[in-house]
Amino acid sequence: MYVAKNRVALTGNQAVAYAMKQINPDVCAAYPITPSTDLMQEFCNYVANGEVTTEMVLVESEHSAMSACIGAAAAGGRVMTATSACGLALMWEVLYVASSCRLPIVMTLVNRAFNAPLNIHCDHSDAMGSRDAGWIQIFGETAQEAYDNTIQAVRIAEHPDVRLPVMSCFDGFIISHSLEVIELIEDEKVREFVGEYRPSYSLLDVDNPITVGPLDLQNYYMEHKRQQREAMEIAKGVILDVGKEFGKKFGREYGFYDEYMLDDADIAVVVLSSTAGTTRVAVDELRRMGIKAGLLKPRVFRPFPGREFANALSHVKAIAVLDRAETFGGEGGPLFIELRSSLYNLPRRPIIVNRIFGLGGRDIFVHDIKAVFCELLQGLERGVPPREFDYITIRE
Repeated sequence: MYVAKNRVALTGNQAVAYAMKQINPDVCAAYPITPSTDLMQEFCNYVANGEVTTEMVLVESEHSAMSACIGAAAAGGRVMTATSACGLALMWEVLYVASSCRLPIVMTLVNRAFNAPLNIHCDHSDAMGSRDAGWIQIFGETAQEAYDNTIQAVRIAEHPDVRLPVMSCFDGFIISHSLEVIELIEDEKVREFVGEYRPSYSLLDVDNPITVGPLDLQNYYMEHKRQQREAMEIAKGVILDVGKEFGKKFGREYGFYDEYMLDDADIAVVVLSSTAGTTRVAVDELRRMGIKAGLLKPRVFRPFPGREFANALSHVKAIAVLDRAETFGGEGGPLFIELRSSLYNLPRRPIIVNRIFGLGGRDIFVHDIKAVFCELLQGLERGVPPREFDYITIRE
């Protein structure tokens, strides 16, 4: 059994920067933005102190940062970066280039609300706005998970049957700036786990010249898009394999989701990231009252493991999906829309409702989540489902 030798208190940003130091990518290009700024500052210190051999490229914008990452990855380098919110939005055009060219870039996305009005605190609008850009998306609940996900993301992205970029997401300020005691893996074990990167192609291989991102009109464009979808499907198995191997080596196994008190639950909440911790406390309090409440916390959002989520929730009578992002005119939040679609073919569909919460970093407390559970319970008892869509923690 693996026993961690190094337990330290780090913020989420510090933990990810340390993982990047251990991975020692060939190139990191960045234009820092709150709340991911000190992540890149921390990594820049490792570069300046000679603790890594990474070529650190400081650019004039986030668009340029991702463009530099694309060039470096196309040249055969192991490439990483980080950003948040408006920085991700400025990368919008080139996010699609990275995924369409099948470049295994790993980007930490420290989740933050979009402007306007100006807000620098957490919600998931940035990740959800880019959910169809062709990137694998993994969410961490804690600094420990953010650290572990960063290491696994390299293996997932670089798998020869996947070769897709990965966003490793965690909540801005709530996780990025909060201290947590985490277990660090020894440097040599991280290097052994991620291995040496062997790119399939390289712009610098003059004996085998290639073209990256050529003109691709009606004759083949659809086939290339289908190949991206097939790679996403393959990524599901790779994510599970990498998570199991990580568990065998380091004692913390990862899959598509975590569940808490879900096996016999009548009512359940589905929620991403740090709010899952608050939900566990609510579940514990309700269980002590004899109420069969449970939690499903998705870890992987792209590729969306719909069948797996449906199987895990098939016995539950009523579900509330909590979304920390809006769709403005859609049929609910992004996680709700995906999950409800996944549950459609179940022989007995559970009641499913959506609640938007925490936009712009607004706090959510245990009593707020207990109130959502109670809505589900009352709906079952009365035979009248709760309102399908609503906000919580909002002034009317």
